[in-house]
Amino acid sequence: MSNTPFEQNIIAMVWDCDKTLISSYMQEPLFRKFNVDAGKFWNEVNHLKPYYAKQGISVNLDTCYLNHVLTYVKTGLFKGLNNKMLRDFGKELSFYPGLPNFFEEVKRMVAQDSMYKTFGIHVEHYVVSTGFAETIRGSVIAPFVDGIFGCEFIETPAAPGYIDEDGVKVDDFEKEITQVACALDNTSKTRYLFEVNKGSNKHPDTIDVNSTIARESRRVPFENMIYIADGPSDVPAFSILNYNGGATFAVYPKGEVKAFKQVDKLRKDGRVQMFGEADYTEGSQSWLWLTEKVRSIADKIVEQKQEGIRKSAGAPPKHINS
Repeated sequence: MSNTPFEQNIIAMVWDCDKTLISSYMQEPLFRKFNVDAGKFWNEVNHLKPYYAKQGISVNLDTCYLNHVLTYVKTGLFKGLNNKMLRDFGKELSFYPGLPNFFEEVKRMVAQDSMYKTFGIHVEHYVVSTGFAETIRGSVIAPFVDGIFGCEFIETPAAPGYIDEDGVKVDDFEKEITQVACALDNTSKTRYLFEVNKGSNKHPDTIDVNSTIARESRRVPFENMIYIADGPSDVPAFSILNYNGGATFAVYPKGEVKAFKQVDKLRKDGRVQMFGEADYTEGSQSWLWLTEKVRSIADKIVEQKQEGIRKSAGAPPKHINS
């Protein structure tokens, strides 16, 4: 009996969010709610690194905005901000044409193919973002994805003595975000590619992302993965897949010359294999390339499965001719 834990018949499409699935940034509903100038907020964030450097403190430019959000909460500018509110903001996100239908269409395309069905091949979608996980969970796309990885906040921290019965109860705290629970930057996003690859996202109690697992025993081989994003900030994730035989695709907003030049340079530099407009409606360039890439991966899985069957089957007995 084979000890291989996974069939390796899954195709994973891993998506960035801002400027990839949505046309703007997911923090915009937050700024509207509290009447905060987004430009001023991000300008402050961009100056945090040199500001703290003068104090001898080094901060991560990609994630220090999370602490600045908490500063706004503490000073009352985001008074009452909690995880429920962050999730509700997801209802205000505006997705690019073709979404979320594209997610379901790709899954159906594979599921309804008789040959793919024979080998149990199916598609999973994941979103990996440096934005708010709760906001993505509250959006129209949430029911169509198999996992969401993003930045998270704690409302009620575990108080000293919380394990003991006499410890301070979390209900004693005001329901307002107070701490950063999880922070993703453009480099740490690659961790979640390995989680999908090894299967630790589906089996967290038995598989750790740092576990040593043979490539032939991983849940989703990198060559069965497609990473879709919008720009240079996703180069670390692009690099992981390009190096390991996966597929990479960049998108840009229709009509934006600067964004077009940016993704074209990524292609010329070998960072991505292809790019297209952020339009996922049937027949669009992005729809065609992504669906064909999914089919090509599925076809390769079929070939591998059929070859495995041929090798495992011995020659049938034959009559002996004297």
